[in-house]
Amino acid sequence: MMDFLNTVEELEALYGTPAEASQVKVAHHLTPTYRKWIMASRFCVLTTVGPEGTDGSPRGDDGPVVIELDAQTLALPDWRGNERIDSLRNIVRDPRVSLMFMVPGSNNVVRINGEARLTADEPLRTRFEKSGNLPRTVIVIRIHEVYSQCARAILRAGLWASGDESRDLPTIGDMLKEMTSGAFDGATYDRDWPERAKSTLW
Repeated sequence: MMDFLNTVEELEALYGTPAEASQVKVAHHLTPTYRKWIMASRFCVLTTVGPEGTDGSPRGDDGPVVIELDAQTLALPDWRGNERIDSLRNIVRDPRVSLMFMVPGSNNVVRINGEARLTADEPLRTRFEKSGNLPRTVIVIRIHEVYSQCARAILRAGLWASGDESRDLPTIGDMLKEMTSGAFDGATYDRDWPERAKSTLW
């Protein structure tokens, strides 16, 4: 039978004291170095929590994925997606959020923990305008912590060095067909997806 750790004391006994770099890296607002790093990121993962559990959502843009409103506040547009609004529903009910910013080629990650609120404020939405399109809402994030993450996870995975490994993966159409016991026309979905994505990106 597997034994599980049940106390923080048991956990800390296994891991010991974090190195100095792990303890001094946390800021509570955007510093010049953290600002430069985050503004270079076109992709992040947004994590939220709600009564049904947690949700992790990829967010991407063709420029900085967020804009800075002030040194402790970021704005993240909610561009078109699958329309499930899981993350947004969570934020309305529980403001706690985490973001993980990545930059292609860098083995480091920058993370933010904080609180978020949603707005449909038109002047703010207009700041993200793309070819006449606006996000329906903007997530406004108040920073509690911003810090760097060491490179080991990305180095272990060879994330940027391993090339395209997607050739034999199932498609989204395959997954939808499986989830409906064959009733969903996955082949048509996959065939039509590139053109649909192009016309609905923003």
